[in-house]
Amino acid sequence: MIKYIGSKRTLIPVILDVIRRAGDFNTVADLFSGTSRVGHALKGAGYRVLANDHNAYAATLSRCYVQADAEDVVVDARKLVQEFNRLPGRAGYFTDTFCVRSRFFQPKNGERIDAIRDAIAAKNLRPELEAVLLVSLMEAADRVDSTTGLQMAYLKSWAPRAHNELELRIPDVLPQAAKGKGEAFCMEALDAAQQLHADVTYLDPPYNQHSYLGNYHVWESLVRWDKPEVYGIACKRIDVRERRSVFNSRPQFAGTMKRLLESLSSPVIVVSFNNEGYLDRSDMEAMLSALWDGRGNVVTIENDFKRYVGAQIGIHNPQGRKVGKVSHLRNKEFVYVVSKDDLTDRLAPLSAAAAVSQLSLFGSD
Repeated sequence: MIKYIGSKRTLIPVILDVIRRAGDFNTVADLFSGTSRVGHALKGAGYRVLANDHNAYAATLSRCYVQADAEDVVVDARKLVQEFNRLPGRAGYFTDTFCVRSRFFQPKNGERIDAIRDAIAAKNLRPELEAVLLVSLMEAADRVDSTTGLQMAYLKSWAPRAHNELELRIPDVLPQAAKGKGEAFCMEALDAAQQLHADVTYLDPPYNQHSYLGNYHVWESLVRWDKPEVYGIACKRIDVRERRSVFNSRPQFAGTMKRLLESLSSPVIVVSFNNEGYLDRSDMEAMLSALWDGRGNVVTIENDFKRYVGAQIGIHNPQGRKVGKVSHLRNKEFVYVVSKDDLTDRLAPLSAAAAVSQLSLFGSD
């Protein structure tokens, strides 16, 4: 899957174990699905998944990894991948914007992306198959980009991988889950909270002021293929200035999160959040315990992780000169579980395991 800040790759085993221990459930909703790593893992574990994100690139990822089933799309996708891999490059909007006006990709790969994206659009594919091909292209582009994992800037010198040839591969599309076909949605989280009903809801909201649309604007433009006006050195979509989530606002975050939680119908809610977010641990636990007229039972599992690579190498200006220092190298990632029932005993082994893991990690620093 694509490089992504806030990815829950290393936390997935904990999330799966939490949901398994919490009860015998069928349906899990993920309202901030991002790359769909969590939704993909939940589907693989047999759950029916309802994945939602307000960005088009993320909704496309969930349509591929949650909604599309291997038995329906892989045969056709394989034929199309072979066809598209043979296409010669042809410079267009993508090459001009992200290879000439900016330097996210080598022009040779930008030209291939232009040609393949036009070919996908011309096929008029059914939505799930189109999503698989778009994800294949997105991931191929991600393997030859020249960034630290964010699209707010590109590297001063070409990353070694940027010299490689772009090549499509079949995404890891899973068979239909044992507990039912998944679905992908592209809504604001507050709307999804009111419309999607599940046994468990998983929430991984933004932690700070940086929007995922701004961080991954190239993928948004690649998926939408609307060829928007851009601004700045990074050639961001003009709507990055306008399409801002209330979850990226410090003054609005607490009130919005409270409304979101109160809108959910699920009897179990799992929240991922870290110690750099707008709410500290005590505030989040208080908000969760206030659910169901103050009868919310909260269990918190704390995990220690390295910060993403961009944070580890410091802050650089557009000319590549280091202008800021690294403040810290590790984060605490919290998994909060709130339920009408007391799940303390069921989740106690996970809390203990996380504590042992932290001791080990701190000892190795």
